[in-house]
Amino acid sequence: MALAAKLQLRQSQSLVMTPQLMQSIRLLQLTHVELERFIDDEIERNPLLERAEPQDDAASDQAQKSDAAPEPAADGDWFEAETQWSAEAISDKLDSSLENLFPDDPGTSERLGPDLTAQWKSASGNGAGGSSSEGFDVGDMAATAITLREHVGEQIALAFADPAARLIAGELADGLDEAGYLRADTAEIAARLGTSGAAVAKALGVCQTFEPAGLFARDLAECLSLQLAVRDRLDPAMKALVANLELLARRDFQTLKRICGVDEEDLLDMLAEIRALDPRPGTAFLGGASDAIVADVEVRAANDGSWTVELNAETLPRVLVDHIYFARVSGHAKNQTEKDFLAECLQNANWLTRSLDQRAKTILKVASEIVRQQDAFLVHGVRQLKPLNLRTVADAIGMHESTVSRVTANKYMLTPRGVFELRYFFTASIASAGGGDAHSSEAVRDRIKQLIDEEKPVDVLSDDAIVDMLRESGVDIARRTVAKYREGMNIPSSVQRRREKRALASVGR
Repeated sequence: MALAAKLQLRQSQSLVMTPQLMQSIRLLQLTHVELERFIDDEIERNPLLERAEPQDDAASDQAQKSDAAPEPAADGDWFEAETQWSAEAISDKLDSSLENLFPDDPGTSERLGPDLTAQWKSASGNGAGGSSSEGFDVGDMAATAITLREHVGEQIALAFADPAARLIAGELADGLDEAGYLRADTAEIAARLGTSGAAVAKALGVCQTFEPAGLFARDLAECLSLQLAVRDRLDPAMKALVANLELLARRDFQTLKRICGVDEEDLLDMLAEIRALDPRPGTAFLGGASDAIVADVEVRAANDGSWTVELNAETLPRVLVDHIYFARVSGHAKNQTEKDFLAECLQNANWLTRSLDQRAKTILKVASEIVRQQDAFLVHGVRQLKPLNLRTVADAIGMHESTVSRVTANKYMLTPRGVFELRYFFTASIASAGGGDAHSSEAVRDRIKQLIDEEKPVDVLSDDAIVDMLRESGVDIARRTVAKYREGMNIPSSVQRRREKRALASVGR
């Protein structure tokens, strides 16, 4: 059989993730802080993007008048052809149509509910540049947070005069974990430095006097003992209590009273002192300021009894495309390479602003549907939280389930009942005992917590008793589910709760 080369044409369909589509999908799941950082990077790369600074009405009107008549470019035909960014023109420029990339908004001018322009500040428009002066943030002048290693190093320099002892202390400090516990082996340190175990133990004893108390402990009992010693409360009874923390975890107060040689009132006072200690003293030096939660959506009660759902203006990036600068620079383009670069920058800038607009509309759609589904929760509280899943919301607003999942990730909603993550409203369904509407797992958790909080020392509820009470109120739930929810809320078992509540009741607390 002879081999021969042939040319064949085939036509097939495939789903291709274009760079523009990947960017749009990525923007959906970004948090407010991550979105700001992403836009800052884009502005740094693209000279046609700029942040819109807040202006008063007069300045804004003047800017609109000046933007209405951009400067003519030297090569007018080329500039006019390159700036016609309609849906058809963009589809020709890109390797996919807008209908594929924005199935919910294929270039039309429809808006969801009231005009989103009043809330959304990143629509593509002509901007002449931001404010010439930037605000001064005193936080930029704040000192960098000191680390645990630096804090310990300062104390080592003052506590050790002998260079050899200071070297040993430095090795011990390198063995600290983020909680302040010593995880290094002292025998290994002695062998590595060629010194005796007694010298390492002596240096460790000095290091265990450092502030905050509890550093360089090798376990929880030693950490608590170091802190109690500083408070001059490490008496024999307290030593016995710290040495039997496993009994304390089980609430075995009878055995603890016998071991410590104290009565019930003294034991409860000792427990109160233990609770006041810090089991992880090193975490105060972890550093890294946590970002404050900023709600992406605000929900307020309307006059007609409905709910008003609005995007938080603080989380909406104010981004503009500077067409005036583009017109000025494009007229001086010397060759086709420069023209292609400017055209690409303009295309990316318009695409980014469109993606941001689509992101805002999608968040508003999803949030509005969540509010509609969970109206009873907003009125009556967590007991009226309905079971809800991503598919229900996706089907209601005509989007894919994965899109709703990305939108609800790390987004927060400000309601009259507090700030909640959008994922909070999606809970599992628990069947009704009487065949009625299903119950939300979050509402059942709240009911379990209330039953346990209201129980009396002489009548502590077991998991089976909680199951019976829930079934009487119409919740068909298994015992293992009650135990799982109880453990998830860090509530001890009925045996442990009975011991603790009886002990507290016996001393009138």
